[in-house]
Amino acid sequence: MTYAFIYLASQSPRRRQLLAQIGVPHELLLPDADEDIEALEAAHGGEAPADYVPRVARAKLRAARARLARRALPFAPILCADTTVALGTRMFGKPRDADDAAAMLGHLSGRTHRVITAVAVYDGARTRVAVNISRVRFAPISRADVEAYVASGEPFGKAGAYAIQSDAARWVAHIAGSYTGIMGLPLYETASLLRSVLAHRVC
Repeated sequence: MTYAFIYLASQSPRRRQLLAQIGVPHELLLPDADEDIEALEAAHGGEAPADYVPRVARAKLRAARARLARRALPFAPILCADTTVALGTRMFGKPRDADDAAAMLGHLSGRTHRVITAVAVYDGARTRVAVNISRVRFAPISRADVEAYVASGEPFGKAGAYAIQSDAARWVAHIAGSYTGIMGLPLYETASLLRSVLAHRVC
């Protein structure tokens, strides 16, 4: 069965922008005030980053499905995503505060890290998940540059305390993988998941 639009269960303006870029009609399906979405992002002890990200995306999707039913909205496919930055087995989610953001950027400085994004789609019959893993190498970042970037407010709400499309791009020496995956929604994988459920052609 095909639909005219999808629900995007994400507060990220970047994911909205990326869906619009490939012409996907969507409506937001955001959490209720009493939902603790951050609790869904808690890591399990010893969990590998490549296991953590799809598990969290599935958990967010289950919460979104319950939200849709609770609000008695007309059905359409639901898309959720989750992104983390990993340095070896260590994961860097959204920084808690300025000190946490600065510490994350200090760890990433001069090193290669992975950006792992999972996309989960429920089409009314089944859930499908795709995972993208990209690698980003940062040049060494001076303490003054870290402090200025943190002071700008840009790191907050972003895995690894940076956005690739922001001023942090000047530190990126090399990328292997998906630029849009690093932004938070890998468009190749997303389009592949949505192609069979949307009434119009997905680029």
